[in-house]
Amino acid sequence: QVQLVESGGGLVQAGGSLRLSCAASGRASRNYTMGWFRQAPGKEREFVATTRWSGGTTYYAYYADSVKGRFAISRDGRNMVFLQMNSLKPEDTAVYFCAGSRSWDDSNWWSQLEYDYWGQGTQVTVSS
Repeated sequence: QVQLVESGGGLVQAGGSLRLSCAASGRASRNYTMGWFRQAPGKEREFVATTRWSGGTTYYAYYADSVKGRFAISRDGRNMVFLQMNSLKPEDTAVYFCAGSRSWDDSNWWSQLEYDYWGQGTQVTVSS
């Protein structure tokens, strides 16, 4: 089993930055697909960013159009995944979830259905 624990959420003004962290424990492996989703009040959970292992400590990153150029996902090659969020907007307000998958699907990597493990979430609030 794999456990995911997020940290780093909080309240920030529009234009500010936050860095989210996710620690994976248990049977997590560096070749797992690891990413971030978010859910705003009254909305469905949506994809934010994810990473695909390409060997060694190299990962490819994929982003939702809404965060491309502002957010950056990274991994330490062991059990951590990070989400650096810059130029935050009020519409980025949501609970952010770390997610992990034992595999990679070229056609559904953006879908929450492809992820096997989930954290409890961390609140990010961006004030205008």
